[in-house]
Amino acid sequence: MPELRRELSLFDMTMIAIGSTIGSGIFLTPALIAKALPSPVWILGVWILGGMMALSGALTYAELGAMMPRAGGVYVFLSEAYGGLAGFLYGWAYFLVVNTGAIAALSIAFATYLGYFVPVVGEHVTIAGIVGIAAVTAVNVLGVKVGGVFSDLFTVLKVLGIGVLVVVGLGWGSSATTDFSVPLGNLPNGLASALTLAFVSILWSYGGWQHATFAAAEAKNPKRTVPLSLILGALAVTIIYVTVNIAYMFLLSPHDMAASTRVASDAISVVLGPFGGTLIALTIFISTFGTTGIYTLTAPRIYYAMANDGVFFKKVAEVHPKYRTPMLAIVLQSCWAIVLLLFWGTFESLISYVVFTDWIFFALAAFSIFVFRRRQPRADRPYRTPGYPFTPLFFVTISSLFVIYTSFEKPAEAIVGLGFLALGVPVYYFWKKRLKPRS
Repeated sequence: MPELRRELSLFDMTMIAIGSTIGSGIFLTPALIAKALPSPVWILGVWILGGMMALSGALTYAELGAMMPRAGGVYVFLSEAYGGLAGFLYGWAYFLVVNTGAIAALSIAFATYLGYFVPVVGEHVTIAGIVGIAAVTAVNVLGVKVGGVFSDLFTVLKVLGIGVLVVVGLGWGSSATTDFSVPLGNLPNGLASALTLAFVSILWSYGGWQHATFAAAEAKNPKRTVPLSLILGALAVTIIYVTVNIAYMFLLSPHDMAASTRVASDAISVVLGPFGGTLIALTIFISTFGTTGIYTLTAPRIYYAMANDGVFFKKVAEVHPKYRTPMLAIVLQSCWAIVLLLFWGTFESLISYVVFTDWIFFALAAFSIFVFRRRQPRADRPYRTPGYPFTPLFFVTISSLFVIYTSFEKPAEAIVGLGFLALGVPVYYFWKKRLKPRS
């Protein structure tokens, strides 16, 4: 039976970690954060704190990924630590809503920005989104190396676009635009509320680097490549995000940032005028289209692993004999993403309700490092998390606080999200029952 090929280099895996994190967040969320925390030092502080969190998570997942370099990544960590049900519920949420919903949302974004350059697309955003999803699906079916090259190309292009923004901001902007000594001042709902609001945007912007673990079974020398790609990816994203925010503040004051609905475009237009807006539109198109391609590459490896474990359609575990990719897993995910896209108005609210559950699994997967250290103290660990136990504890604490905050502040979202997970429990036992006769 054909198997997955190990063709992804350290560069490929690092580009997956970076490209799956940098989507549209850095172009949109700085305005929300400036609104919540109207002080330059505090703005930079929360971006640095978010980077520390991402890095602590990457350092934690690096040990897990090197220890279990198998297709599915986080799914594998959860299944091995807590049993098959935990892993299945992660895959259940990822397939039905989290990843497919993200692909649908990203397709709307890249089609919208493509309409900036091709006017006819503006009238047919949904059709353009479907064509885009079909294109990245074809690319990723043709081989993991082809998908890796696509990821490399679009990630490099988006980083170059962001680099232009940084160069323009630091080179032609002025440090006098923003008074970095301005205190935080009075906040209507208090500091805790402001920090929480800001950190919701931070967490959304920094999420994604874990996608590199999903493709671990196709990485060359995975026990070295997987941990290094996670760490390099999280570190690179942190540097990019902090530098971009400094560039923003060299072009706009925090007050202007907070009032802007298109902070990246408004910032660069200060120096480059209308051409700056065009450049940012192109960068966002590249960024969102590239991230769509990466999500189409990585997440199907979860469904492939689930099928191998007997808790998903058996055919999904099959590998294409020529291209050595989980073709059916890729196609199935894209088809469901297109369904969500076609009924976007109906599903958009559901996606916003369920995405917070992703952070439950984020915390559980990171906590599994404690489970494995206790249960398998002598297991082969090619990489060990530095600063253990404080590094994973920091990540688990922040992730858990976010989940608890959502539960109290947005109980409707929490109830719907947890209810959605509960629906997956009988489905899991249905699959297990189907597996038993074959066993």
